[in-house]
Amino acid sequence: MIAADSFKGKRLALFGLGGSGLVTARSLRAGGADITCFDDNPASVEKAAGEHLPTGDLHAFDFADAAALVLAPGVPLTHPRPHWTVTLAEAANVPVIGDVEIFARERRHKAADSAFIAITGTNGKSTTTALIAHLFRSAGRDVQLGGNIGTAVLSLDEPAGDKVYVVECSSYQIDLAPSLDPSVGILLNLSPDHLDRHGTMAHYAGIKRRLVARSGVAVIGTDDAHCRQIADALEAEGRKVVRISAEGPVDEGIYWQDGRLFSAGQDHVEILFDLAEAPTLRGRHNGQNAAAAWAAARAAGLADEDIRAGMRSFLGLVHRMEPVGHVGKTLFVNDSKGTNADAAGKALASYEHIFWIAGGLAKEGGIEPLRPLFGRIAKAYLVGEAAPQFSATLGGDVEYEISGTIAHAVARAAADAQASDIAAPVVLLSPACASFDQFANFEVRGEAFRDAAKSLMGFTDYQGGERS
Repeated sequence: MIAADSFKGKRLALFGLGGSGLVTARSLRAGGADITCFDDNPASVEKAAGEHLPTGDLHAFDFADAAALVLAPGVPLTHPRPHWTVTLAEAANVPVIGDVEIFARERRHKAADSAFIAITGTNGKSTTTALIAHLFRSAGRDVQLGGNIGTAVLSLDEPAGDKVYVVECSSYQIDLAPSLDPSVGILLNLSPDHLDRHGTMAHYAGIKRRLVARSGVAVIGTDDAHCRQIADALEAEGRKVVRISAEGPVDEGIYWQDGRLFSAGQDHVEILFDLAEAPTLRGRHNGQNAAAAWAAARAAGLADEDIRAGMRSFLGLVHRMEPVGHVGKTLFVNDSKGTNADAAGKALASYEHIFWIAGGLAKEGGIEPLRPLFGRIAKAYLVGEAAPQFSATLGGDVEYEISGTIAHAVARAAADAQASDIAAPVVLLSPACASFDQFANFEVRGEAFRDAAKSLMGFTDYQGGERS
């Protein structure tokens, strides 16, 4: 854990005592800050008090001489309306910050020369974050992986020059980090998201821009208009910008085309890598993720050959296009995290000859947006509440059966795949649905798929490298 001693002796209010909030409170206490912690949930306050963290009702807190209000990222800062603690802090002209801001200050204070790679974007940031961490880890570096990917950033090891910090940042975290200054900042893409918390697309894009605005090197995906504008503006300001694309060549930067990564300079184009050598990085969307990871790793000093080796051994994220194993010629892929049509479409577009397991608690729009991909599906196996709706959409275009449960669907799909004359069939769980009709969450659903596949006679685990 990082002891936030740059706040030693400073008086702080902290609101939000969930997982990351508790870590932040412990970090500030360890660094010697004078903190008062609170939450709207009395049970959370009681839990913090049980750890001997100083708690108190912030309604009665005197913000007049406070150094900051430390806010958990899940708490509204601006929209749909500021949380009441924010209103009190702003009335007293007290800055509102979060855990990523504290980390940024601690890094500058203790090891400003340490590599700090920060990643954001509407889509793909978790895969890109995990891939970058894996590239450095497989090259023998001390990697500290955290942030929005699931490990609170202040629970990482103390900043040191030999460590590489790889931190996924949500828009909420960036909004609470006014001095964020990674050595390499990545902005993958921008599309409307979380507008209930940010109000407008312009405001949302402005927040995301902050991650790259003060980066030593800004790696920016230029496949959407918002990101292109940000890249052009930063370059005009004299910032070092590396453009990436999954839609073809860029003048200077790294791009994906026809399954390969290319590096483009003023007078040359170099083939970097064929992603056929990295089975977990299939598809155009992963082409953008891989291009960003390569650009960031290069900028942070990793040699191209080390990057190639890391790409080959990357196993991907659990439950996101995760190769589980084989039965004979059939590959089993767990994409339980594909909880809507857009996510499932990325998986379907990445394979051919698919024995598709889909269904659960349907999202608005169902699977109609996937119709252009129906030709990739050999047969569908429908589970959960969405089965009747999905069967109506598939109609006579795709052969299907109502399987009911994941276990039954896996058994039926495996048998059909093995009996087919297809050389390399894929049994793919990509439900295009929430899990809550049959499972507590998508993780439990993915484990059910994995267990069902592993129970099949002749099953062998997928042979790959380390999963980040």
